[in-house]
Amino acid sequence: MRRILGVVAVCGILVLSALPAGAQKVEKAPPGGPYKKVSELVKLPDFLPGIGTLYVDPKTLPEGPFLAYDHQEKLVSTIFMIPLKDLDAQKKWDDLAAPGGKVDHVSIYYNAGHPGVPEPHYHIVLWHVPKAQEQLVAK
Repeated sequence: MRRILGVVAVCGILVLSALPAGAQKVEKAPPGGPYKKVSELVKLPDFLPGIGTLYVDPKTLPEGPFLAYDHQEKLVSTIFMIPLKDLDAQKKWDDLAAPGGKVDHVSIYYNAGHPGVPEPHYHIVLWHVPKAQEQLVAK
């Protein structure tokens, strides 16, 4: 129960911090600046069905934010990957930012681990598109 409350609290912080971000333009891929294509950092495909093409500032691993783009290189979501061990330790996250700006809705789901973030974690997905447009990254 405590873990779920932690995820809900993190989600609330993320939504509040997802107000329009300032300087950097990230609406189209590649986002530039410190962001690197995840598939060039770890062994993953360029496009992940259900997520899209990911970019991350390597200094922010494992949490992110990860910027997710559709096939037309348009930003669809900002993803945070929060390790279970950090939730269990009641770690505090300050100043989490969503460079993608306005959030339409949020999805939270468990992941047992994958290249780049091998330990069990939750994906907190801040969707910048309406729910009906999640299909843009379905395949």
